[in-house]
Formats: sequence, structure tokens, C-alpha cells
Amino acid sequence: MSNTYQIYLISDSTGETLDRIFLALKAQFNNIKYKIHSYSFTRTENQILKILEDAKENKNSIILYTIVDNNLGSFLKNSSDKKKIPCFSVLGNLILNFSKILNQKASHQPSGQHVLNDEYYERIEAIQFTMNHDDGNSINDIENSDIILIGVSRTSKTPTSIYLANRGLKTSNIPLVNENSLPKILKDNPKLACVVGLNTEAERLVDVRKNRMNSLKETENKTYTEIENIRKEILNAKKTFKKYGWPSIDVTRKSVEETAASIIKIHEIYKDNVK
Repeated sequence: MSNTYQIYLISDSTGETLDRIFLALKAQFNNIKYKIHSYSFTRTENQILKILEDAKENKNSIILYTIVDNNLGSFLKNSSDKKKIPCFSVLGNLILNFSKILNQKASHQPSGQHVLNDEYYERIEAIQFTMNHDDGNSINDIENSDIILIGVSRTSKTPTSIYLANRGLKTSNIPLVNENSLPKILKDNPKLACVVGLNTEAERLVDVRKNRMNSLKETENKTYTEIENIRKEILNAKKTFKKYGWPSIDVTRKSVEETAASIIKIHEIYKDNVK
């Protein structure tokens, strides 16, 4: 444990931003052992002092923080320096620099990104829409989708849809068994919405489906995991995407976040073309 870094993530809000930043940071280092200590809604000096007492007792403590109150942030930084604990502000300089460029003062409001404004309610509406339109459900109003994902079974349609919904995009996803499984309204009007096909390598899909079947203790459906059948599914899917002029993404080696980023770019191009 002596080589394990004790990472203290201190936030005056939910800590979501800090979590994501640390994930991106640690991805740059192959060999790092660490233990996370998360402290959200930290808004008083007493809270900070208690955290620092704990951090001082541990070896290899490092503090990362997002605190928008300048006085409280300075208190944390100065107190950490006195205890010789490395301490880094994630947003401080960025907020200051933006304030100078925009020529206006920052609000320094904790949880500012979680304000219940129109954008927030639109995101909640997108999440509700996406949950109702998962796996081919509620296709009667599919034209209200911002994005429609189509792909054979186990190509990450649902998690990608949910991620996109959290970005405020109403997303439907439709399992592609064959061309006849597509909604008629979509075949009649392929440009009804931004449609994106998801595909993957057959060998990878075999493993994913086998794991899925094992988790369900299902042994009867052999065709679902048979490599030749899967190759045919994927080939037919590619033909379908090409026939209707839908862009497609190979998700084999992509995370959900990477796939979603590509889809968002496709959606931006789609919106520019339909203006």
C-alpha cells in the first residue's frame, strides 16, 4: 500500500466534473495504484480541515479540487501547502482566464451546471423519450427523434442511446433483425431523422453474445451465437445501411463515449444539411 496514491477529490458540488477529469488524467499513466476519497458539497472551512486531517495521516496523498468560491479555494490550497500535501485546482485558472477574455465576472456559484433552466428540463425530457423508445418501442412517434440508432443485437445501442440522452438528444434505437424489421415509416422516408447504423466485428460479437447468454443461463438459442449466422447478420446490416444511405460506425474497439462523440458529429452534419 506504500506505493498507492491517496487521491482526494474535493468538490463544492456533486463532484461529477472532478470524477471525469480524474478519469481522463489517470488514463495517461499506465502504472498507477490509487485509492479514491471523494468529498462532495464541501462548502465550509471546517469540512476542509477534517478532510486534510485524514489526508495528512495517509502517505502519498494528492488533492484535486473544484471549488468556485475563491476564498474557500484559497483556504484549501494554503492549508494543504502548510501540511505539505500536493493540491491542485482543476477549474480555478480556467475560470479566471475566461473571465478576462469575456470581460465579465464569474458567478462563482456552486452547482452552476445543475441549474433548473430550460436546458436542464430539455435533457430530462430527452432521457424520458429515450427510455420510452428503447429496443424498438414506441415507433409511432419515431419522427420526433433527434437520432435513431439501428444495429444488430448487442452493438451497444441502449447504453449509447442513454449517453446521448444525457447530452439532451432524443434517441430511439431499433434492433435490426433483417430489413423487414425496420419500421415502414423509416423505410419510406430514410431521412426522417438522423439515422446511424452500429456494427461490429463478428468475432467480437460472438464473445459478447455468449457472455450475455451465459448471464441469462440460456443454452437453447444456438443460432444467436453461431459465427456464420453472425457474419451474415453483419453483412446484411451493412447492405441495409448502404441501401438507405445511413452512415455507420464500427463499435468493436470504441467505448460508448467514443461512439457517442462520432454520432454527435454526424448529427451536427445532418442538421446543417437539412437547414
